[in-house]
Amino acid sequence: MPGALTTRSNHAGFQGKVKTFASDFVVTEIDTLGRLLSASTAKTAPALCNTPAISKSCGPQSIHRHWPEPVELFREEERCQGLAPFDSPSHSPGEDLLPAEDSAEPVAGAAPPGGLHEAATLDSLLDKSVNELLNQFACSIKDGWDAEHAPATHLAEFSLGPVLHKRNRADLHSAIRQKFPFLMTVTRNNEIIVKANSDYKQLCQLVSEEEAFDFLKFLDAKLENSKFSFKPDGNKDHRKAVHHFISQKFGKLLETKSFSVTDFSGQQNVAIIVRFREKNWSRKRPAADLQEKQDIYTGFTLRKENLETLEAISYLSSELGVLPSDFTYTGIKDKKAITYQAMVVKKVTPERLKEIGSTIEKKGMKVYNIHSVSQQLRLGQLKGNHFDIIVRDLKLQSNDSSANLEERISEAIENVKTKGFVNYYGPQRFGHGQNVQTDQIGLALLNEEMVKAVKLFFTPEDSDDPVNQAKRYFLQNEDAKGTLAMLPEFKVREKMLLRALNRYGVNQEGCTRGWLSIPHSMRVFYVHAYCSKIWNEAASLRFLTYGSKVVEGDLVLSEENVDENSSVNDRVSVHVVTALEESANKYAISQVVLPMVGHSIKYPSNKVEQWYHERLTKDGLQTCRFRVPTLQLSIPGCYRHILKYIHNLSYHFLGDSENRIETEDDSHLNESKASLLLSFDLDPSCYATVCLGEIMKCDL
Repeated sequence: MPGALTTRSNHAGFQGKVKTFASDFVVTEIDTLGRLLSASTAKTAPALCNTPAISKSCGPQSIHRHWPEPVELFREEERCQGLAPFDSPSHSPGEDLLPAEDSAEPVAGAAPPGGLHEAATLDSLLDKSVNELLNQFACSIKDGWDAEHAPATHLAEFSLGPVLHKRNRADLHSAIRQKFPFLMTVTRNNEIIVKANSDYKQLCQLVSEEEAFDFLKFLDAKLENSKFSFKPDGNKDHRKAVHHFISQKFGKLLETKSFSVTDFSGQQNVAIIVRFREKNWSRKRPAADLQEKQDIYTGFTLRKENLETLEAISYLSSELGVLPSDFTYTGIKDKKAITYQAMVVKKVTPERLKEIGSTIEKKGMKVYNIHSVSQQLRLGQLKGNHFDIIVRDLKLQSNDSSANLEERISEAIENVKTKGFVNYYGPQRFGHGQNVQTDQIGLALLNEEMVKAVKLFFTPEDSDDPVNQAKRYFLQNEDAKGTLAMLPEFKVREKMLLRALNRYGVNQEGCTRGWLSIPHSMRVFYVHAYCSKIWNEAASLRFLTYGSKVVEGDLVLSEENVDENSSVNDRVSVHVVTALEESANKYAISQVVLPMVGHSIKYPSNKVEQWYHERLTKDGLQTCRFRVPTLQLSIPGCYRHILKYIHNLSYHFLGDSENRIETEDDSHLNESKASLLLSFDLDPSCYATVCLGEIMKCDL
């Protein structure tokens, strides 16, 4: 762990070599269904809610649940077809009429029409495993309601993940509600959430489950001129309760009336008939959707070795003839490692992606699980990352020579497992070991020092490979055209920037145009690196000042379901801890967040706030609004938990039979040969090098 940053635990730690080989550090994304994205994974699927599991009686897998903020039900009322109001009866008072024989009226108790269509829709739009989990979720809801002493499973949620295309969302909403009327669906930021329909449960207390099932199918189908009839009911008070329920729940959409009916035995009775209210519904024109050109998206798993994610994308975009911005991914992975991550590329067919397989292998990449998808990925759209790390040449700390190495290692691992680690951004975010780190470029961009940012960008490393030769030549001569000829084709970012410099000159305007020529995601990457550096220093200051106690002025997220690192534009709300809450120990240190600087964040109301302002002033950003209009950059900021925990941790020593030597007192590891294999999971945006640094108590 770098000396400028504080640590969480006070164990002695140990020494060792990390990333001796790329295969010593294997990173595998965990998709939102909890699956490892290895070469054998079927394909990336939509998301389950990332929350504690509950057991189910319908299958071996688990359902996730949490208690979210209220979300408006997605009813799509504007698509409903209006119907004429019930006609005033043209008969004697007290005389009721049967519904017209040609009305499209579902019969309560009959098997619901369709079903095959809904199943086909779900099969076509959902991954097979997600479809199975959806069925299991539905089963768990019914089982929970049927159980005599059931837990509150009606609060459970199941996420289908983001569905970007509006038509696909509408089809999924309809298919799920038709197949499972006891479920309701909502849309939250393009993500479809499925949960129990409390209206169904309430209606089942008034009518049979069969009628409730059919009624909600009728309601969601919204067929023109359709009516629904409940079973004949001679109890006036009971009918009144049903009328009241429908009026209260669906009064703006439906109207009810009691009609006299004759049952099969010829006996007169009364039944409630339901139909849609007359309204001039505004129809959305589907023609535009039909004519809309469907974009081509191809999803795949990328395996890369000794490559940065953005560098790998540069290679791929060059081979496929698309822009780097046509690639989306859930996060940036380590360079000196073997990593597996989900990606989606736009405007490239699966067949075309397969064609470049042999070419990109020479660059240290392989692609697996190639398949068509309907949408792009977004940053953070994963459950976490799994790490398999080998630490070689294990040794005790220099001042700890008399201790038992194996005991020291076990103590360190168990300590961090229990106490967690400070959630710093890792050194790879800043270009660890490079002559110029990414946060320096980000600071220059925030200060609108465009020429300085370009020269920092082209600062070479000490090696003499073609890329660094070209960078060295540019700094010496400011010859953009000549540098272009020297750079390899895969250096897409550098070439984009140089073309603009060649056209507009190496001056303020030319460098501004140069930065604008590279994708927005890459421009903002440098600014985020600077913001991350400030966050690291703030977290260290926070622990040095207040330790592990939650104090007045600290920030905690107000809503439990909000993901950390959510932009403040995503309606993240933070709460400032009060003196009373501090004295009552209401919050744990793991709930405390710190802001990553931006134009819309709230600072803690204690000494940490003063530090933020002083630190930004030191970098000349005292008046910075974290907006650079000339570069189309707007940094709202986000909040990040200051403490994180390791999950699913296991470890063992490699080659025990070779690495042990027997003594009279004990057996211990042979320090010259000992290696340690660690396997664990971390939440999104957590860094394994940070966690490992906390365990080992040494710089990595």
